[in-house]
Amino acid sequence: MVAPSDINGLPPAELRQLVAKLLEENAEQRRVIAELREEITRLKGLKGRPDIKPSGMEKGTNAKPGDKRGKRRGRGTVALQVAIETAILRVTAPPGSRFKGYVPYLVQELMLGVRVARYRRERWLTPAGETLVAPLPGGVRGHCGPELRRFVLMQHHQGQVTVERLVTMLQGIGISISKREVMRLLIAGHDAFLSESREVLRAGLQTARWISVDDTGARHAGKNGFCTQIGNDDFAWFGTTPSKSRLNFLDLLRAGHSDYVINEPALAYMRERALAAPVIRLLAADPERQFADQPAWQCHLERLGITALHVTPDPVCIATEGALWGAVTAHGFLQQTVIVSDDAGQFAIARHALCWVHAERLVHKLDAFSEHDRAAQQHLRWLIWRFFADLKAYRADPTSHWRTLLRVRFDRIFDRRTGFATLDRLLQRLHGNKSELLRVLDRPETPLHTNSSENDIRCQVTKRHVSGGTKSAAGRDCRDAFLGLAKTCRKLGIVFWDYLGARLDTQVRTNVPYLPDLVRCRGHPA
Repeated sequence: MVAPSDINGLPPAELRQLVAKLLEENAEQRRVIAELREEITRLKGLKGRPDIKPSGMEKGTNAKPGDKRGKRRGRGTVALQVAIETAILRVTAPPGSRFKGYVPYLVQELMLGVRVARYRRERWLTPAGETLVAPLPGGVRGHCGPELRRFVLMQHHQGQVTVERLVTMLQGIGISISKREVMRLLIAGHDAFLSESREVLRAGLQTARWISVDDTGARHAGKNGFCTQIGNDDFAWFGTTPSKSRLNFLDLLRAGHSDYVINEPALAYMRERALAAPVIRLLAADPERQFADQPAWQCHLERLGITALHVTPDPVCIATEGALWGAVTAHGFLQQTVIVSDDAGQFAIARHALCWVHAERLVHKLDAFSEHDRAAQQHLRWLIWRFFADLKAYRADPTSHWRTLLRVRFDRIFDRRTGFATLDRLLQRLHGNKSELLRVLDRPETPLHTNSSENDIRCQVTKRHVSGGTKSAAGRDCRDAFLGLAKTCRKLGIVFWDYLGARLDTQVRTNVPYLPDLVRCRGHPA
């Protein structure tokens, strides 16, 4: 085999021979890999891709309830959310009967109907030559009333009804409407909702002690993209972008701001990411520290000559990430907030914590082919489950003594060598994440898993399966905003139907406060 440094001097004929030999070796390696995969499948008794079930560590480590035999749980009462209309039903009784009062019987009913109103708007011509026209009632925008708009938004975003089925449903009720008009109701004129969704994110990033993050695939404009979830117990927010890089995540954390800032947090970020010291000095010494948008920042990098550098790590990428992080901190976001993720690299910034369920899943899904390996795997899972249960107990009652004991136990579990080579390598990797896995010891309010993110982002997965992707930027933004607002309402104990009625100015509506204000009230300043 010719060394790579000698390839440039080879004549074309020998190069063709070398390429042919490499292709033959590559084909042979592919054949061997395919045979090995078939053999692994045969040994495991599986057909196709293995179906790895969840390990159940989260539920398995919950405290067992006491013995409740003989205390069968009843159905409970139904809490009515509307006023009750009372009607008296009479019966003809035979002569001599005595009246014994009433037997109550509640019946809930839903009334769907169509109401078409023709408004005859007065028009006047003033002495000054101006034309005055009587205004429409509040909430009326376009030729569809606020209740119809509320029903369409509710069904499509919370009910996950497709546009085609929504059109069929409305036409069946008796509304004369086209698919194009339904699309207008879904994506046009919702700037107030988009603004409120953005402010919810800003309020959450300013006040949250912790946030959990996750992403999933999303289609937009005929191309594959990614939807990122950011939230906690008080709010949820979604953003769909073409990339899932760290640059993209930092951009989302700016919550709609477009500036780039060079400050101490930005320079510290660059040092942590091993940006060359001369480049950091260039950025720190320049008097210009804040840039309005991406073109202004790019011009700054070109003026300093940073874009002409071709080294590893990429100075443009690291400097841009640092400037984005500087903007995040400059706006007061994530001051002391812990970011909990599933160990995806793009989320590893600032105070980062890892999900224990995802960490244990790595052990759970290992392929073991001998009794020794299976025994080592099961024993380690048992140790992790016990440790996870004690971490839960520590969150409820944190003490310094228990904190020290848990750190020592972590080392004993993940420093061991089992003789199962793949498992031992995994243990080394998990031990390297010690500070992120044990973040809860210093911040007991931090959750031990990303289950809240998994639950939040499931609506986006359902939307992708039911409706596919979006075509316009307005459609994408409205889908993300309304799904996030619906999730936020649920976490805040607000009925989404009431929220839509309050914002669309329907005739019968409840007073729903501005969601960002509620998020700030429930959050805790970092």
